[in-house]
Amino acid sequence: MSRAARRYLRTILLGTFALAALVWMAVDQFGVSQEEMLELTLVTGLVVLLVIALAGTAALVWIGLRKLLRGDEGPQ
Repeated sequence: MSRAARRYLRTILLGTFALAALVWMAVDQFGVSQEEMLELTLVTGLVVLLVIALAGTAALVWIGLRKLLRGDEGPQ
């Protein structure tokens, strides 16, 4: 495994552990119920998927408009 790949893997693992510690602190120290944390996690995931879908749609519209306004000048 290359040095860059090890750094990338280490960064991903440290970020995951930091997120897990943050969730644990919210549940344990501040009295947030596990059901509420699960609900917040699911809602956050849905919002992320919605943003990705909107960005993809915007990119498709942008590309379509460029091709429409520019004319189809593909290979002939």
